[in-house]
Amino acid sequence: MSLSANIYKLYIIKTAKWFMLIMPIIALFYLDNGLDTLSVMQLQAIYSIAIVILEIPSGYFADMWGRKNTLIIGALLGFLGFVIYSFSYGFWGFLFAEITLGIGQSFISGSDSALLYDSLKEMKKENQYVKFEGRVLSIGNFAETIAAFIGGALAEISLRTPFIAQTAIAFVAIPAAISLVEPKRVKISKKNAIRNVLSILKLSLITNKDLRINIIYSGVIGSATLSMAWLVQIYLKEIYKLSEFNIGIYWGILNLIVGLSTLVAYKLDKKFSQLIILFFIAISVSLSYLVLGYINSIYGVSFLVLFYFARGIATPLLKDYINRLTTSDIRATVLSIRNFIIRIFFSILGPLYGWYADVFSISQTFILAGVIYLILSIFVIAVFSVRYFKHNKS
Repeated sequence: MSLSANIYKLYIIKTAKWFMLIMPIIALFYLDNGLDTLSVMQLQAIYSIAIVILEIPSGYFADMWGRKNTLIIGALLGFLGFVIYSFSYGFWGFLFAEITLGIGQSFISGSDSALLYDSLKEMKKENQYVKFEGRVLSIGNFAETIAAFIGGALAEISLRTPFIAQTAIAFVAIPAAISLVEPKRVKISKKNAIRNVLSILKLSLITNKDLRINIIYSGVIGSATLSMAWLVQIYLKEIYKLSEFNIGIYWGILNLIVGLSTLVAYKLDKKFSQLIILFFIAISVSLSYLVLGYINSIYGVSFLVLFYFARGIATPLLKDYINRLTTSDIRATVLSIRNFIIRIFFSILGPLYGWYADVFSISQTFILAGVIYLILSIFVIAVFSVRYFKHNKS
């Protein structure tokens, strides 16, 4: 088995992970089972907390024992989580499924990108990481696009049918993960694990100021995209009065936009400076929330398009900025710290948005989110700008 085959196996794992038949209707599924918007966001916050608890340990495990092993564990738990979902009703059953999926996700996040980067590095192609990461993400989004149309159609049978079908899709990732080849790399010491993790945390969030600001920025933007994923279904249902099938079509089109934009992310990286790209992403994200909150008409769709375009270029580029600032022996742990910060932001803000939507309205919730992300983005970019111009002068 060759290292180049890892890329295609990661495509399969990404497809199995992102061929999400349930995503266009999952918020509606929750509401149909008696949950309110606050409960929906609480479930997703708990899912994020489950990821947070194991995010950094699982990344360290990947650096110490191998990224292939963690991906196998993640694939197995992903399959089990959807089995539980298929037979669950009500908050507590869904909670058990979300915790299982969250633990599984923590073992995959960071490990997949680290394995891709180090596979390319051994093949002396690490300078093409953004291109390949963009392709992996693009394939995932194209898969989610197709799945959205199918999931919306399956939901016409029942809102539970997509979950049953999702279980079979999740199983596909297991043999793909088992057949991966671990690339050669410098391995972190297996001794003093806690001390090593604390040392990497200190490096990522305190000592290395460039790495810290990139991770915090990823946290803000990642939280914004997660929040949109859970609020947009309710927005489309309440504001545009769309059916489950039509929501699936909208969801598919939006993810198609993400898939297309990830394909051109590496080109934008060559054409524009990092500062300009970060500024564009931040403005696009916060402005889209604000406009969608104020404009309750079909014209608001153009800002959904802007948001999902920015999301598509953000993911591969923000990961690459972090990869450039770290080394192979701790890469998965650092990427897990990035995901950890994203989930921390979302665990705090998600329930706030859910409560606000129940008490006020989904439109006012979008305005609140826009204000919060605008303030956070301005602060982070201001700090980044100081460091950016300081480096350019020196």
